[in-house]
Amino acid sequence: MVVRRRQSIPHQTVRSCELTLEAPKLGLILSILAMFLVPFFYLLFVRYPMEIEIHLRLSILVCVAISLCGFVASALLIPVAARYLLRRNLFGHDLNKKGTPQGTTKVPEALGIVTGIVFLVVAISIQLAVSFLQYNLTADSDWLVEYNAALACICFMILLGFVDDVLDVPWSVKLVLPFFAALPLVTAYAGHTSIIIPKHLVPFVGLSVLDLGLIYKVYMIMLVVFCTNSINIHAGINGLEVGQTVVISVAILIFNLIQIGASTDPDYKQAHVFSIYIMLPLLTTSLGLLAFNWYPSSIFVGDTYTYFAGMAMAVVGILGHFSETLLLFFLPQVLNFLYSCPQLFGIVPCPRHRLPRFDPQTGLLIGTSDMNLVNLFLRLFGQCTEKSLCIRLLIFQVFSCLLCFGLRSILAGWYK
Repeated sequence: MVVRRRQSIPHQTVRSCELTLEAPKLGLILSILAMFLVPFFYLLFVRYPMEIEIHLRLSILVCVAISLCGFVASALLIPVAARYLLRRNLFGHDLNKKGTPQGTTKVPEALGIVTGIVFLVVAISIQLAVSFLQYNLTADSDWLVEYNAALACICFMILLGFVDDVLDVPWSVKLVLPFFAALPLVTAYAGHTSIIIPKHLVPFVGLSVLDLGLIYKVYMIMLVVFCTNSINIHAGINGLEVGQTVVISVAILIFNLIQIGASTDPDYKQAHVFSIYIMLPLLTTSLGLLAFNWYPSSIFVGDTYTYFAGMAMAVVGILGHFSETLLLFFLPQVLNFLYSCPQLFGIVPCPRHRLPRFDPQTGLLIGTSDMNLVNLFLRLFGQCTEKSLCIRLLIFQVFSCLLCFGLRSILAGWYK
């Protein structure tokens, strides 16, 4: 978590500012990438060798190759951008290290802007590559409009997030920003607006399919608002914002491949291929950012990243037609939001930074009475280091995603 400092400084002082980032944790990041690619390629080539058509498999491989370039670009550009941001006095201090030498270090923030820009370049490159190879997203493709609308929403959210990082807008305004960013998605959405009624409720409702019409589009906007802000409020320790995004992105990508291999419906398969085109660049560019944001963090990601990541996952859940599954992947974020509601809506006093208390003598974090999962974990499981706390929260995120897969497997064919 940061305390922002943006006062003007003389030109000659700016030139004298030097930044030395700690070496990126590439060993950790490459291990995470390998742990993802092994099951990903297993599903793509071994588990579903015949079910996934050759043109879909090739388009996914093109997406993987371009996305890996995005990882390299992010890792190379972040140190460069960090120096420029520090020169413009866009930095913060790590409150979870207050009272130590690290707590007085100027840490460049809003580095999510680099990840966001690289993501857009990679996503557009994927669009050009697969359309040139005539796999999909061609000029006559029904998915082209929705793909461009998704990129427009993400681009809009990156801009609004960076404005928030620079201007430090009030919390009430932050809640509204995703609403405007979702407008291109709602305008371009041409999919169904109906929901399937659970089998056991059909006798009581009298319908198996219910068309919600405009209400469904309101639901789309609310999902976007939730996803963007839920990542933003489940934060405050090194690596948590990016870490949770990486875990959810991996879960979504594995889910996409399973659905592609298990389905015979071409449109359903295309919906999940569309999701892969968005999620793979998000995963790889986020890993490039995590290399610098993992404890001890050399940079802060800012609201730019949390808004951008939340929007990217929201648009694939909506356009890929698996928003229910997405919310299950977001279980920790849902619990954190519900637990935080009394403070977020002013029922209970809410400080600006709902952070744990750091003990410089022991180097441990101590839970406060603030109502969020970060402090709740400390109160339930005892004080620990910032790195250990982040790992515990990410393990909880992993188990939530595994629970989602388990529930889908158990309820398949029974619920709907």
